[in-house]
Amino acid sequence: MSATETIPPQATAQTAPPKGKKRPPMLLEVVRREVVTEHMIRIVLGGEALEGFPAHRGGGHIKIFLPLEHQRAPVLPQLTEAGVVWPAAQEKPITRTYSVRHFDVERRELSVDFVAHGDEGPASRWALAAQPGDLIGISGPGGPDPLLPPADWSLIAGDMTALPAISALLEDMSEDARGVVFIEVESPSERQTLHHPSGVDVHWLYRGEIPSCLSTLQIDAVRAMDFPESGSVSAWVGGENSAVLSLREHLMGIRGLTKRELYAVPYWRHCWNEERYHQERHRIMDELK
Repeated sequence: MSATETIPPQATAQTAPPKGKKRPPMLLEVVRREVVTEHMIRIVLGGEALEGFPAHRGGGHIKIFLPLEHQRAPVLPQLTEAGVVWPAAQEKPITRTYSVRHFDVERRELSVDFVAHGDEGPASRWALAAQPGDLIGISGPGGPDPLLPPADWSLIAGDMTALPAISALLEDMSEDARGVVFIEVESPSERQTLHHPSGVDVHWLYRGEIPSCLSTLQIDAVRAMDFPESGSVSAWVGGENSAVLSLREHLMGIRGLTKRELYAVPYWRHCWNEERYHQERHRIMDELK
């Protein structure tokens, strides 16, 4: 192993943070890689740092820190009393936002689903090549708890990037939950078996060759449906920027949902990378606070 591949001290055992303290970034190891569908890969992570990782946070936001080409392990940012301290530019990890697909408390294993689109992006490239023993950094989970505001009836909508969170949300629902789910993917080959209450109807929308930024499948489906005439309503939407903004505008402006009843999170924007879109995403999320 060369000097540039040496695993930094952060790879040593980490323990859960004191109660009430923010969890520092964790260095985790790939346990296994699973192919979910043609374009979805599940990476199962393990490590002592997962001790005390919160259960029942499926769908919660996490940051992943990918190693650079000359590194075996990413150099993680450090959480200090003064705030987050990042490594020097030449060692700064590639950072992306993902969702908790599942956390197995007994096995102490964290599952994260990656959309695989070849070598176009660093996260997809890493996931496609990931092998047991590879190292990756994780911080979180974040986002509201619960992600889906409690209600008598719920609407969930999103694209393939939101599918891991949607899957987790459905699994956490009570057996008597009621609602409707719209999931937009390119083709039936991306369809997954989802576990959900019988009172929740799941609809798959197939976009075909239409680019995500031009698709109106989700908003058209929501506009056409009937909402309950009585009882409380909540909604969760996630995915490509333009679809999320259209759904948010309709749900708040036409359906009358309030900020407390809706959580809308844009994960990405067509033709924008994570670095360029970072500030725009935060601006959008701040509007919902």
